[in-house]
Amino acid sequence: MKFFLKSLVLLTLFVGLVSCSDDDSTTQNAENGTARMAIKLTDNPGDYDAVFVDVENVVVKYNGEEDEVFFTDINAGIYDLLELTGGVSVLLVDEEIPAGDISQIRLILGDDNTIVVDGETFSLDTPSAQQSGLKIQVNETLEDGIFYEFVLDFDVDRSILQQGNGQYKLKPVIRATTVAETGAIAGNVLPLGIQTMVTAENGVDTISAYTNDVGAFLLSGVPEGVYTVTYEADIDLDLPVIVVENVSVSTGATTSLETVEF
Repeated sequence: MKFFLKSLVLLTLFVGLVSCSDDDSTTQNAENGTARMAIKLTDNPGDYDAVFVDVENVVVKYNGEEDEVFFTDINAGIYDLLELTGGVSVLLVDEEIPAGDISQIRLILGDDNTIVVDGETFSLDTPSAQQSGLKIQVNETLEDGIFYEFVLDFDVDRSILQQGNGQYKLKPVIRATTVAETGAIAGNVLPLGIQTMVTAENGVDTISAYTNDVGAFLLSGVPEGVYTVTYEADIDLDLPVIVVENVSVSTGATTSLETVEF
């Protein structure tokens, strides 16, 4: 697998008003109070130069009802998913919405989606993403007065399909987790300048991230459990894979690992 050193920029924006439909079911949700909701986008690494997605809007759908919440002032933009690693994420929304049972988060994409492979840029086909959006099932109850932070983790390798005509299609595989219900794993890798993919696995979940330009990494949205963590440096350097066994993760806590040196 090829590794590409990216400049990692943390993008944050606090958003403003939210518009909701005016039907009776939305009114009932409003009577239940409001919950604060933040949605962040991050990436599980993929073997490409760049994967650009054009995020235009975010929609939350309530469970068993027709009403939806549209965030009218989001941190829209074109994001390279391969830069959203090493603990870096982009904050898309941060706002209060009606409390209640939600079933989906949808990312509405624009038309400017591309992929760069071996230095060549291709259009990235995103069927239906401009209309109904990329649908991520969440099935969460938002309670009045509680802050919920959702992390949407793109699995780039599984989300990109190469077509027979040489073009590329986005069939998104996105893992949604809430920070309050998961933990994290953090650490550092030496020497500096060696980009490394760090992966935690436990037979059920697999979470990966690259180290950043100072050798740090953060695996976020890790369900509670015991994991095997592997460190894989740039394959061209012919360095051995380092394995750390029995890494315990607890909900709401960050497990800090000792610095690994190749």
